[in-house]
Amino acid sequence: MIYVTRREVFSASHRLFNQNFSSEENQRVYGKCNNQNGHGHNYILEVVVAGELDTATGYLIDLKLLKEIIYENVIRKVDHKNLNLDVDFLAGTIPTSENIAVGIWNQLVDTIPSGKLFSVKLYETENNYVEYKGEKGQ
Repeated sequence: MIYVTRREVFSASHRLFNQNFSSEENQRVYGKCNNQNGHGHNYILEVVVAGELDTATGYLIDLKLLKEIIYENVIRKVDHKNLNLDVDFLAGTIPTSENIAVGIWNQLVDTIPSGKLFSVKLYETENNYVEYKGEKGQ
């Protein structure tokens, strides 16, 4: 088994709040991330594909192709966007790093032509990241 990782960077804004919470509860739960006008991050995304090498090419997956898949299915939709308002695959969710990673996974899982999507790692800051490896059985 070999693991291939593609790293991408995008900038986006969001506001963490739950419409079912009071203003006070949103402030208590989300703190400064509940800023009425939102805030932004320069996210780092790592997409890992796992599988066996193709003996003819020596590749698990062509990294140029993986870059294009990630761009078309994720980066084009999130870069310089408001994650609460502009991103179809995050509609109806609180755009925490956890939910964003799951959303990105769902955008990519059926698009990988060779190997299998292994994980999505999303860095919100230099010190904070989440990693999602899909549902059991995928």
